[in-house]
Amino acid sequence: PFRTFPLALDVGSGRGYIAQHLTKETVEKLVQVDIAENALKNTVESEIPTVNVVADEEFLPFKEDTFDLVLSSLSLHWVNDLPRAFREIHQVLKPDGVFIGAMFGGDTLYELRCSLQLAELEREGGFSPHVSPFTAVSDLGHLLSRAGFNTLTVDTDEIQVNYPGLFEVMEDLQGKYVLCMGESNCSWNRKPLLHRETMLAAAAIYQEMYGNSDGSVPATFQIYYMIGWKFHESQARPAQRGSATVSLGDLAKIDGLLSRGKK
Repeated sequence: PFRTFPLALDVGSGRGYIAQHLTKETVEKLVQVDIAENALKNTVESEIPTVNVVADEEFLPFKEDTFDLVLSSLSLHWVNDLPRAFREIHQVLKPDGVFIGAMFGGDTLYELRCSLQLAELEREGGFSPHVSPFTAVSDLGHLLSRAGFNTLTVDTDEIQVNYPGLFEVMEDLQGKYVLCMGESNCSWNRKPLLHRETMLAAAAIYQEMYGNSDGSVPATFQIYYMIGWKFHESQARPAQRGSATVSLGDLAKIDGLLSRGKK
């Protein structure tokens, strides 16, 4: 059946991109949280009543069991302590509340990272990170489970965007994507700048290793989608161990059993 969420929370909301795609039939009221005050001051309009709160995703200023739904879109890779952020989200959810999120995965911008590293090794004898670190999908389900979520769903997708070259990729990341995607570098041990010769070498490597036939270069964004529920007595549970009436060993005989039944 269709479900309406009386009170929802958008964690890392930015300028309110999720709110634009929600309706009153889905969410009755939305609280938008972001650590960037300027982003919240410039939120876009929505048909849903919204409240903006400046707060850190790792220290959500809400009581336990407050929200029916928590959303997060492409902001959690900025979090320093992801396990804590998941625990905070779980805590503010009501029992039978659901968390639906999307975040960038480990293969995001691998072409750019590889090209920069190879160029720095060649020209400067070493390299430092120039793109924010990302979580591996193999860790995501475990982190959600440890935070207390159940009935988990984790999926991955890849989006490829073509650019004229490396410089256009980096300009895009430092420009319009710095707000909505956050792909400027947040690593504390990064170098403050890249030498011109290194950048030119990286652009040549990018084109040589990953370039398309039309001269453009691809930039890959890997996205993890996750759904996790907070436990409630009404939720379906797995059957007790040993209660199965069919052996997995019989699966090899399934075709024979089915054909016999048709006869």
